[in-house]
Amino acid sequence: MTATAAEKTGARTTEAADVITGARERIDALDDRIIGLIQERMAVSAVIQQARIHSGGRRVNLSREMEVLGHYRDALGKPGTALAMTLLELCRGKI
Repeated sequence: MTATAAEKTGARTTEAADVITGARERIDALDDRIIGLIQERMAVSAVIQQARIHSGGRRVNLSREMEVLGHYRDALGKPGTALAMTLLELCRGKI
């Protein structure tokens, strides 16, 4: 049995279901862009780490990571810090 748009969205009217469906499509498109940007960031981070290691440096620059954490915290509040930690982990792996 196929669920109606209202059942899929939790909306109580067809109009609200249409709004929610359209907004969810936009969110899905934004998520695809965000994932692509994260993958691009991971690739750029790998280039930086490789250059640092080949020059005799450490894989991770903790002062730079603190800058990134502060940037996300300032822009997004406390949840931004958690998001930045996840992003940093994706880009450098666990220390």
